[in-house]
Amino acid sequence: MKIQQDIAVFLLRIALSAGFLSATASRLNLWGSQSSGWKNFVHYTAETNSFLPQYLVPAIAVLSTVAELSIGILLLVGYRINKVSLCASILTLLFAVAMSISFGVKEPLDYSVFVFSAGAFLLSTFSHYKWTLEQLLQ
Repeated sequence: MKIQQDIAVFLLRIALSAGFLSATASRLNLWGSQSSGWKNFVHYTAETNSFLPQYLVPAIAVLSTVAELSIGILLLVGYRINKVSLCASILTLLFAVAMSISFGVKEPLDYSVFVFSAGAFLLSTFSHYKWTLEQLLQ
């Protein structure tokens, strides 16, 4: 039973990391023709945060990209997983709330943003993690 939990926790960590890294890769045009691109991402950021002043949009776009890239890398290598996954949960919950305010609750439900946030929160609750950078450093 223990090995199954270790595998499940590892797969959750990698899946969350892949989600963050894929999103940032898309806005940085690393997915080629399937990328959303930076301009489209900034436009979507403005739509998603329609309740905020427009002059904040570029800063929110940059900060969210830096946060998502950092979270994705740290989860991938397995460093400070408790704290990083809690930050991931909060970030995605804020995103889900912003989407709900701007588009209605159907949008974040359709894109599983609440599930992503809950998965990140679940990951933050474990006491140990296998196959991580932290494990190697100890």
